[in-house]
Amino acid sequence: MSQQEIVLKIFQFVILLFALSLHEAAHAWMASKLGDPTARMLGRVTLNPMKHIDPVGTILIPLAMLFLPFARGLLIGWAKPTPVTTRNFKRIVRDDILTTLAGPVSNILAAVASLIALVVVAKTTATGAMAIKELAMMGGIDPQLMASSPIISPMIILFYLGIWLNLILAAFNLIPLPPLDGSHIIRHMLPYGALRVYDSLGMISLILFLFFGGPLISIMVSPAWAVFNRVLLSL
Repeated sequence: MSQQEIVLKIFQFVILLFALSLHEAAHAWMASKLGDPTARMLGRVTLNPMKHIDPVGTILIPLAMLFLPFARGLLIGWAKPTPVTTRNFKRIVRDDILTTLAGPVSNILAAVASLIALVVVAKTTATGAMAIKELAMMGGIDPQLMASSPIISPMIILFYLGIWLNLILAAFNLIPLPPLDGSHIIRHMLPYGALRVYDSLGMISLILFLFFGGPLISIMVSPAWAVFNRVLLSL
């Protein structure tokens, strides 16, 4: 593994760490705004990763996916779940759904913010515009071009990865399998009998995700990614 590949993987891990922290902080912030102070009192309304880290989902699994040769595929991880006490909500179903959606929405907004940052870079520097087009067209930046812009090129790569990883994380969490965010929304729509079965899926959820998770995430992300990439190619 080359030094450049190692640096790129470190970039991905740092961005994933930020995206996970943003996701959980958004859950905590929305719950607090809707009347549940549980997460806020535990200090979860923060981007400080130390408040959100899950040793397995935030550290072990992502690093394994990045550095182990047999663990190729989408970079996925999770943070420590944000505690929510639904009885503190005035309208439990509505407020629980809004709190749940706050996480994926925060990642979508982060992807949009990364896109805006790339647009600004492209409009202010000719080298940046060239690097962004190369990245959008070929998935990489020419080494000579990168060497000529040692500050701008890493920034572009960070924002580009920020778009990709935040879109993946939003899609991953919207999959309607327990305990992902999507399941919190679906369960409000199920009758009691079906809800008991749904909540007890357990390992079945993991098996379903292993078989269908990757393709499903790809289907969910591809349309949004195509739009973002089209904007970058037009710069």
